[in-house]
Amino acid sequence: MALIKKPTTGMKDILPAEMRIRDYVTGLVKETYETFGFTPIETPAVEHIENLLSKQGGENEKLIFKVLKRGEKLVLGPYVKEEDLADSGLRYDLTLPLSRFYACHASELPAPFKALQIGPVWRADRPQKGRFRQFVQCDIDILGDATNLAEIELITATTTLLGKLGFKDFTVRINDRRILKAMAEYSGFSEKDHDTVFIILDKMDKIGIDGVKDELISSGFDRDSVDKYTGLFSEGLAGNSDVIKLSRILNDHLEDGCAASLSGIMSSVMKVKNADFNIVFDPTLVRGMSYYTGTIFEITMNEFGSSVAGGGRYDEMIGKFTGNKVCACGFSIGFERIITILLEKGFKVPEKGSRYAFLIEKGADPEFVASVMEEAARLREKGSCVLVSMMNKNKKFQKEQLEKDGFITDNIKEFYYSGLKM
Repeated sequence: MALIKKPTTGMKDILPAEMRIRDYVTGLVKETYETFGFTPIETPAVEHIENLLSKQGGENEKLIFKVLKRGEKLVLGPYVKEEDLADSGLRYDLTLPLSRFYACHASELPAPFKALQIGPVWRADRPQKGRFRQFVQCDIDILGDATNLAEIELITATTTLLGKLGFKDFTVRINDRRILKAMAEYSGFSEKDHDTVFIILDKMDKIGIDGVKDELISSGFDRDSVDKYTGLFSEGLAGNSDVIKLSRILNDHLEDGCAASLSGIMSSVMKVKNADFNIVFDPTLVRGMSYYTGTIFEITMNEFGSSVAGGGRYDEMIGKFTGNKVCACGFSIGFERIITILLEKGFKVPEKGSRYAFLIEKGADPEFVASVMEEAARLREKGSCVLVSMMNKNKKFQKEQLEKDGFITDNIKEFYYSGLKM
């Protein structure tokens, strides 16, 4: 059997130039979030299959990489069911593992607990440009805080990070699942139909209000309910005051304090922000995960036209492990999307010190090689990065590759046995 040199479908190798950017962003993520009091944790890549299939992950549950039982536990036969073959799987996000982690270790953790988690996740999705089956997620979560301070902290920390990465003029879109449900109820949709209505509403940015209206009607919903529902969005609600305006329309259908809380989050974030962005109320924002129970938010880059972060409140997930309600709210940045944007922009990692490449002529005696390495050691003590390597026969190509890896031409030094040549 011939060996295959390409990565498995949907996976990718990462070359040094991209890896330097990924390491830099990871370091900046940890540094920034830790200043907000978030504590790094780690959970296993493999989770119990019962947890992964607990109907909390939405469409992601259809994309699980399942892990076969090991050794003698694996019994093959004509009547074997899928659950007989797999008892675990690769995690499809970091939220479910965090919930299990907290349920297991809550007595050992402060309350509220502010978690930071960075790690790979896996989804058996159809590979396409910018979408892989293995990718990194970066989450911050606040567990045990029922107040909207959690949302304010999460949004402020995430926007601060994006500002440090050089992003400007982006938009935080915010909504609440309770508002979505109140709007559907006010319009006359039965509770059992809410999820279908929300799935269609989530297409608003692609098909527009008329497209949403047509699809709702073609799905068999009452025309009067559809007209009443879509009429709520024709007001162009987008500002802080519009949250209160909508709450007055919805009246008894909306939970008390919901609109005021959302308005408070928006005004507080704008007062303390330290990056160039705006926050807007967006009643069309849905967020696909079924575990969200309250506030939901996304960050879109106006210059790139795509979402780079999202999250919300999920107050019921941990309780499914413990039997007791634990308030929880989280925000996840699209790590891979941010890396892709930085690469497209030609982002360069800020240098903490100079980077040098020392190329030594082949055939030099040990004493000469040692003298070059001593010079490298002196520069490293001053904070510089120094790569020492033997000179290849094709010196031109070697230098071109070093330049692609971030070494500037003037800092690539050639050492010849007869002396130093610049």
